[in-house]
Amino acid sequence: MAPKAEKKPAAKKPAEEEPATEKAPAAKKPKAEKRLPAGKTASKEGAGGEAKTRGRKKGSKAKKGVETYKIYIFKVLKQVHPDVGISSKAMSIMNSFINDIFEKLAAEAAKLARYNKKPTITSREIQTSVRLVLPGELAKHAVSEGTKAVTKFTSS
Repeated sequence: MAPKAEKKPAAKKPAEEEPATEKAPAAKKPKAEKRLPAGKTASKEGAGGEAKTRGRKKGSKAKKGVETYKIYIFKVLKQVHPDVGISSKAMSIMNSFINDIFEKLAAEAAKLARYNKKPTITSREIQTSVRLVLPGELAKHAVSEGTKAVTKFTSS
């Protein structure tokens, strides 16, 4: 229990000694590294240790940065087939498929902008890249839906 009591004042001292922040971070870093394994035992102490650990995880959590199309895939599925579900594996495959198509379209649009010595990818480059990347009827329908979406967006 003596080490636990020492850690609590150590946590309070840097907060109180804010003007001496130059020396405190060097002293804090080894203590913070030592606290990480001890954080598991500190979680038994109370919510104070947990709140600090949770706060750090949220700031450095990679899960917030990961974006997927899963909710949009599901919404479109329900529009097309309201009574049909989708497994997590199938959803993952669909998400990978959409990411792949997105990368292909973005790369093609970037090439088009570069060829025309333009610094910006506009809807025109996207439309042309859709025509180049997607085959036949799929490209025509995609261009039609894209034009409809852009018109709806600009009118609102």
